Order: sequence, then structure tokens, then C-alpha cells
Amino acid sequence: MLSPAVDNLVAQLTRLPGIGSRTAQRLAFHLLQVSKTEANALADAIRDVKERVRFCNECGNLTEEEVCAICLDARRDRTMICVVEQPVDLLSLERTAEYRGLYHVLGGALSPIDGVDPEHLRIDELLRRVDRNGVQEVVLAMNPNMTGEATAAYLADRLRGRVRVTRLASGLPVGGDLEYADEVTLGRALTGRREM
Repeated sequence: MLSPAVDNLVAQLTRLPGIGSRTAQRLAFHLLQVSKTEANALADAIRDVKERVRFCNECGNLTEEEVCAICLDARRDRTMICVVEQPVDLLSLERTAEYRGLYHVLGGALSPIDGVDPEHLRIDELLRRVDRNGVQEVVLAMNPNMTGEATAAYLADRLRGRVRVTRLASGLPVGGDLEYADEVTLGRALTGRREM
């Protein structure tokens, strides 16, 4: 029913994470309704980001330079490295304004089923950074799922004896109900309880 060009646009949009066919169709129709200038601005922004943005040579964060602004910031605590799976995780932690150390982006999590083994992640780079830069603590901030837990356990094992290794606390979210919490979350909340 649609033209081949619109069908192609919908097909390309459905390849984006979280975009199903109905959302892709709505986006395609929206793009058809906006001015050519606005549609071209979106296309130019996509092209520009693909040409200019790369991974930081030090931590793996996204940057337009060789080294990202966080790694260059002299006010950062260089004795701490927080390890995350993806740059988006780093952004989440930065929004809290609670962490003032450096980061290390692995580029994913271990998942042998999906073909992601240790050599596919930036683990060797992390070990080199810890050994050469006087790092005293590595904070493991993996996602609390099967692959994240496996990655955290693997890293803790590799880092043991080199540096203090800590893990983000986990438990009940603010505003959550005990009735709806799963057993693992409740167990962690009990284990991580603290004095009031």
C-alpha cells in the first residue's frame, strides 16, 4: 500500500531498539509531514554523529576527541574507576552527581550464548589501567541481570589481589512495595541493610 521509499523508511526505523512497526509507521508519517529542511536536519545529525563520534582512547566513553572530557578533568578522583557496560550507563551515573572518579566502559557484558567472550570486551584495557595508574578501587556497576552478574563475578576474580573491588548496592527502589519485589531483590535489600 505504501510507496517503496516509505516501506524502506519504516523497515529501517524498526531496526532501532524499542521501535515496533506501528511506531515506525508513525515516525515515517511524521517525517513525511515535516518540512524538507527539518527532515534533512535529522539526516544530517545522524550522518554527523556517525562521522565525528568515537570511543575515548582511555575509558571507552563516547567523544569527538581522542580522550573524553571526564578523563581530561583534573578534578576527578583518579584512584577510582567505575566499570559500566555501555556509555549510556555512564550517563546515568553522572546524572546522580554522586560519583567523582573515572569510568571504564566495557562495551557490553559477557554472554557466551550470544558469542560475547572476555576478548570481545575492554577487559584487558581495564587491567592495564589499574596496573599502571595507581588505581585503589574499582566499582563494578554492571546491570543486575544474568549477564551483568556473570561479568561482575569474572571481573572481581581478575581484579582480586590488584585492587579493592566493590559493587553497586542493590535492593528495593524508592517508592516500591515489598509485595511486588522478587526474592532476589528482597534478599539483596536484607543483605545490604544499614544502620539508621
